[in-house]
Amino acid sequence: MAQRGKEHTRSRYDLWAPIYNITEWPIERLLFRGWRKEIWDQVTGPKVLEIGVGTGKNIPFYPRDIDLKGIDLSPGMLKRAKQLLDKKQQDRVSLKEMDAQDLDFPDNHFDEAVATFVFCSVPDPVLGLKEALRVTKPGGKLHLLEHMRADQSSLASIMDKLDPPIHYLIGVHIARRTVSNVKKVGWDIDTVRDLTSAGIVKKIEATKPD
Repeated sequence: MAQRGKEHTRSRYDLWAPIYNITEWPIERLLFRGWRKEIWDQVTGPKVLEIGVGTGKNIPFYPRDIDLKGIDLSPGMLKRAKQLLDKKQQDRVSLKEMDAQDLDFPDNHFDEAVATFVFCSVPDPVLGLKEALRVTKPGGKLHLLEHMRADQSSLASIMDKLDPPIHYLIGVHIARRTVSNVKKVGWDIDTVRDLTSAGIVKKIEATKPD
């Protein structure tokens, strides 16, 4: 089941990769870009993991003085991300194809982990968040920008019904309970900030317990 879910997600993102940036351009410019910058302005590293690099929308905001490893499940998305790295970034940024549910990094390796609009598409988000916890050092930070199930019950019910067909078509889940999942795996929640009135997009900051 897990392998089938991973392959479905990879195939959908490989399919969407050539037009992904075009389809998201309006909302990226209006909202997402500013939220991305806000998250990366808080990242100090020095060792940082980005989970779900995608087409590289966060690359312009990478701090200059960090050692960053970025991973993504989709080779089609990664191909586009790698083209955005400038020469200076190539010395300290490494982008690799990897499954967020099975990270090829040692325990307690990174000072911080970052993901933006990623855990809506990880087949098993709890497993992915557990892996992020495992590879982060005690006291290390998790920075998330995620869309998820609405707080409002009527809208949440609609999202629950639409989730299966949307996931089948484009590989994304729209009704994930990401805040609860972060808590469930053992992260200590520092802050959760609603970025939309319905609570669909949230910024989550968490710490790995010592």
